[in-house]
Amino acid sequence: MATATTQQKTVSAERELQCINLLRFLSVDMIQKANSGHPGLPLGAAPMATVLFQNFMRFNPKNPNWFNRDRFVLSAGHGSALLYSLLYATGYDLSLDDLKKFRQFGSKTAGHPERNHAPGVEITTGPLGQGFANGVGFAIAEAHLAAVFNRPQYNLFDHYTYAIVSDGDLMEGVAAEAASLAGHLKLGKLIYLYDSNNITLSAATDLTFTEDVQKRFESYDWQVLHVKDGNDTQAIYKQIEAAKKETEKPTLIIVTTHIGYGSPKQDSYKSHGSPLGPEDVIKTKEKLGWPTTPEFYVPQEALDEFHKAGKAGAKLEDEWNALLADYRKNFPDDAKALDPLLDGRLNPGWEKSLPVFEADAKGLATRAASGKVLNAVAPSLPFLLGGSADLNPSTNTELKGMGDFEAPLDNEPNHEGVSGGVWSYAGRNICFGVREHAMGSIMNGMAAHGAIIPFGGTFLTFSDYMRPAIRLASLMNLQSIYVFTHDSIALGEDGPTHQPIEHVASLRAIPHLDVIRPADANETVYAWKVAIESRTRPTALILSRQNLPTLDRKQYASAENLAKGAYILKDADNGKPDVILMASGSEVSLIVEAAEQLKKEGLQVRLVSFPSWELFEAQDKAYQESVLPKAVTRRLAVEAGVPQGWERYVGDNGNIIAINNEFGVSAPADEALKHFGFTADNVAARAKALVKQ
Repeated sequence: MATATTQQKTVSAERELQCINLLRFLSVDMIQKANSGHPGLPLGAAPMATVLFQNFMRFNPKNPNWFNRDRFVLSAGHGSALLYSLLYATGYDLSLDDLKKFRQFGSKTAGHPERNHAPGVEITTGPLGQGFANGVGFAIAEAHLAAVFNRPQYNLFDHYTYAIVSDGDLMEGVAAEAASLAGHLKLGKLIYLYDSNNITLSAATDLTFTEDVQKRFESYDWQVLHVKDGNDTQAIYKQIEAAKKETEKPTLIIVTTHIGYGSPKQDSYKSHGSPLGPEDVIKTKEKLGWPTTPEFYVPQEALDEFHKAGKAGAKLEDEWNALLADYRKNFPDDAKALDPLLDGRLNPGWEKSLPVFEADAKGLATRAASGKVLNAVAPSLPFLLGGSADLNPSTNTELKGMGDFEAPLDNEPNHEGVSGGVWSYAGRNICFGVREHAMGSIMNGMAAHGAIIPFGGTFLTFSDYMRPAIRLASLMNLQSIYVFTHDSIALGEDGPTHQPIEHVASLRAIPHLDVIRPADANETVYAWKVAIESRTRPTALILSRQNLPTLDRKQYASAENLAKGAYILKDADNGKPDVILMASGSEVSLIVEAAEQLKKEGLQVRLVSFPSWELFEAQDKAYQESVLPKAVTRRLAVEAGVPQGWERYVGDNGNIIAINNEFGVSAPADEALKHFGFTADNVAARAKALVKQ
């Protein structure tokens, strides 16, 4: 049985120091050659990194994607040179030439660690605090999969998440949110090494960061351990061992280090973010007993020592593969559910579970339709896991009857939860609490872990809290699904603080993010289909609070066309429109109503439902021309948000009904919409004015 074993620490002190200095000076040489980078962290944190990778981390450099590997997060991503040195030394497909191209165009060794750039980089980090929260996502994914699939003597999912975090990480609010949740969830396989050097980018921490970190994390229900000297590898080893023995609390190991250790800039902020300089590089090497020439000196003995960990990991993977094969024989039904997850496949035929909504003039809110879709497909998609920032009743993100992801409670079965009060790591409803930023970052960790498609819900206006995490999901091409409800001024009486105005435009500005604003219940069905099938892109679903008519698809084009981003909902009777009316989301029903008025007045109108700019831009030019022909220049776009960006679709002779340079109002939804001109009468009047130009 493959288990989370610890390798014995047998390397001699002399050889261990050589390994540590290899990491230090590969990093220093990389940074100096690039004339850019952060030498302070690698010089100070190399001992803890060496102990972790040589003695505890389970990984196989020949197969970086081995599923039961331990995950390592360098949350202090500015220290990327240390991570690249580790990956090279332990045998990943990263060459010395790659290290020499650090921070150069097209190289694997980017300025900050980037997922999918260099093998072995689990997650993109650099914006501080993000990696801290991503690690919580890794740990949640592991705990859930273990609870669902592990059986006695078959610990298929049994790995740890380790991270190196910094003073800056712990200052960021997202880390506080994530730490609070991790302690509540009792994620005992989460172990963070805190590189505590009392220096930030611009000064000593006594100017900004004097809290008692131990008491703070103990209040989060973490175990807190100490290593007084960051060069004491024996103490580091013992504390990581102690962390692994604590199964019901995450652990923070506070390791007191010296930034820029051994250099003339030791203990100074000047070593944080600038190369040491040629002279100081030589002085540092001399002080720590390292050859000053050649650059990128690599003693074979140190390399051999690092390679031992990788070879041990390859053996562990072989054992795990044998265990998995035996599991398939003994638990065929479980294996049938598991195999698609491991392969990143959707269950065949899952789309048959998608609901169909009948035409209904009253209709329902797209947030409500979204909840119905989510619950319809969830049984066919066991890796769909998520929740909301304490807004399940409003965002309709509850998976009914599927339990809450919580630390199991003995003898207390009747707690009121999201889904019936059953608490266990097998539950599929994650109660993130009022922690939008952490929710987004945790989702990224879950998606990067694999075998999980995470979703998270909140009001659209609070997407601002999540923006850094959404941007990183887009940068990494992770399949995170954001359920953003209460999408416009039609939110009503809660007023301008809660009414999103600029938010859809802001989300559309993020590269690689699909933003979808469905017009009715059936478009919502296909919005979810797109989101679930988009395995390498995040998706933001923009959903209404108010009821929207469910269009009669016998009169209007199929909602399946949503996948094209924009489509002709209904064409002019003669196929030669005088004007094109286009809208997204709740405003589609407005242009439908306005078109009926215009038709009575003899105007030929083409209606275009435009739920997603990104999906439309992905279509070929011929399709785009078929929907928005250049010959038809009278175009009117309608959207209850800022007009920014619609200019490209309405052209010079078109117009936009939107909200210009102001916020919302506190009023009932109908009154707010009327105040801003979102009525069928106004749409018809503006369209007629266009035609008369």
